[in-house]
Amino acid sequence: MLTDARLQRALTCACALILALSLALCAVADYFAACGRVRDRVLRLHVIANSDSDADQRVKLLVRDAVLSGSEGLFDGSVTAADARTALTPHLASLGACAAAVLKENGMDYGARALLTNEYFPTRTYGDVTLPAGRYTALKLVLGEGKGQNWWCVMFPPLCLPAARPDAGDAYAVFSGEEQKVVSPENGYRVRFKLAELYEGFTAWLAKKTGITF
Repeated sequence: MLTDARLQRALTCACALILALSLALCAVADYFAACGRVRDRVLRLHVIANSDSDADQRVKLLVRDAVLSGSEGLFDGSVTAADARTALTPHLASLGACAAAVLKENGMDYGARALLTNEYFPTRTYGDVTLPAGRYTALKLVLGEGKGQNWWCVMFPPLCLPAARPDAGDAYAVFSGEEQKVVSPENGYRVRFKLAELYEGFTAWLAKKTGITF
């Protein structure tokens, strides 16, 4: 039977453990919330090639370059996922036509479709910015049958191409203080990134199985 002193120590240890777990859970919850805000500020680009042939893969990159060039000036620093949808929707037809023109110029006998989607992307680092796994608003370009390897990057902030990448200060300016801690590759959040990726990967799998988006 525990003495009063031992019982007091046990209760103190239990309270300390509960407090530590609560703080840890709050920190993880805050981190996940910050990840969600990061995803709301980012617009991805997803290009799917007609096939895996050398010609189809090569023209996929030419389409990428043309669409990135054609979409310059559509966004500013206040962009969110909703803003991106509003800004891009009137231009989907012209961006699809831009992609189709590149295909035609390069002798391809198939067209292109441009659409806005909400898709799952894994954790990925672009220069000085690391984006957590999860669902992002994306401009999706399907070339021909869309059976080839895909290619994705970030339209906003403009991180797709080395020549288009802003310096770290410009890229981080899009995000708030807590969000900047998330996207910095030197933030020491490797374990949290992995937790977020496992969680988001599970919810993406569950959504695919059940048809319910989480």
